[in-house]
Amino acid sequence: MNFSLLGCGRWGSFIAWYLDKIGNKVTVWGLEGDPIVENLFATRTNEYVTFPESIKLTKDLNQAFSNSEYIVISISAQAVRNLMQNVSKVDGYKNKKYILCMKGIEDRTGKRLSTLLIEAGIPKENIAVWVGPGHIQSFVNGIPSLMVIDAYDRKLSEFLATRLKSDLIRFYQGQDIIGSEIGAAAKNVMGIAAGLLDGIGSETMKGGLMARGAREVSRLIEACGGNELSAYGLCHLGDYEATLFSKYSHNRMFGEKFAKGEKFDKLAEGVATASAMLYLAKSVGVELPITQMVYDIIHGNVAKEDAIKILFARKNLKEFED
Repeated sequence: MNFSLLGCGRWGSFIAWYLDKIGNKVTVWGLEGDPIVENLFATRTNEYVTFPESIKLTKDLNQAFSNSEYIVISISAQAVRNLMQNVSKVDGYKNKKYILCMKGIEDRTGKRLSTLLIEAGIPKENIAVWVGPGHIQSFVNGIPSLMVIDAYDRKLSEFLATRLKSDLIRFYQGQDIIGSEIGAAAKNVMGIAAGLLDGIGSETMKGGLMARGAREVSRLIEACGGNELSAYGLCHLGDYEATLFSKYSHNRMFGEKFAKGEKFDKLAEGVATASAMLYLAKSVGVELPITQMVYDIIHGNVAKEDAIKILFARKNLKEFED
């Protein structure tokens, strides 16, 4: 199979490495002038992987599309709309199959990323998402994990889950693309919440965060037309260890450093996702107390020291009736 990977960041470079490793032909596209792209293309290596000569590199979007039937996108979630504006100028772009490998929701609209592709003219049956737990640092050291491929077309998710599996990644076929996208995005917000708990010395609260966080996200998924059980699958709860506890989690680390008053200069998608989730929740009439607290702390509306007290002061509820 021929794949073109749009994006050269941490996760994108791993996916290119992985697809090549399991026997596919891979082309990697990067934006000209981007320091990360320029360094990777010049050296064929970054701090995570080294590209073999079998992986083609290009800064020409048209060439990337001409080389492949499958287009894998792994960029910042907030950059997808701009990317699709450029993709829509490529001849035949609607006929490709697309695999989204980011975990986010558009900030200013609350839209799922697959929706942005549909709005760009891509038939929904050509769109899949690849989500679930895993860190590059573990994968490249041979530590396996479980992940999910979901799609509007069940035949596409079945095909990709079967074709892309290996001893390193076992894929499950998702059955709820709405839940898979929202759940995957929302786990980054819970990762920030976990980091905030670490930063204020309340890491024992993570058990409660996991239980109530998954319940919060399940309500949002259901209100958006998805299956609430998706929140308890690999796209969300199954990704908590990699996001709420791991030293490799950018979102957890952002939260911890924020709580300690320290800077964190790497991408934490959960910052924008918190805002996007609140926008989405308002549109469907769902309350997200944990997400709201993360947003309020980041934006200075609530002091981190007061967060737990405020959440504890909420009215008593039955655990599974909100």
